[in-house]
Amino acid sequence: QVQLVESGGGLVQAGASLRLSCAASGHTFSSYAMGWFRQAPGKEREFVAAITRTGGRTVYADSVKGRFTISRNNNKNTVHLQMNSLIPRDTAVYYCAAREGTVGTPDRRIDYDSWGQGTQVTVSS
Repeated sequence: QVQLVESGGGLVQAGASLRLSCAASGHTFSSYAMGWFRQAPGKEREFVAAITRTGGRTVYADSVKGRFTISRNNNKNTVHLQMNSLIPRDTAVYYCAAREGTVGTPDRRIDYDSWGQGTQVTVSS
């Protein structure tokens, strides 16, 4: 399994932007579809965005569509989540996830094989 480490979280005001990064270990990063999930206190972990192995296709949760952008750099083994126009409801721990061997953009938690430890994002009003 690939090892994932997230970074870039923090405390920001509503309307601000943050860019999360996820660094992956191993030499087969391009064989993994990548996703971002988030979990707010007392709530289930929910899908945010996913990207195919090549980066050619992305998918987003309705709640972040138009505000968040997922991207990847297979040469650097990284995936990013650019978050703009943040609102307090975006407050959560954000997790990076990897799924090997799929050509699609999985959007279910059970579809993913590997997870990072998470990074906290807090948006104040």
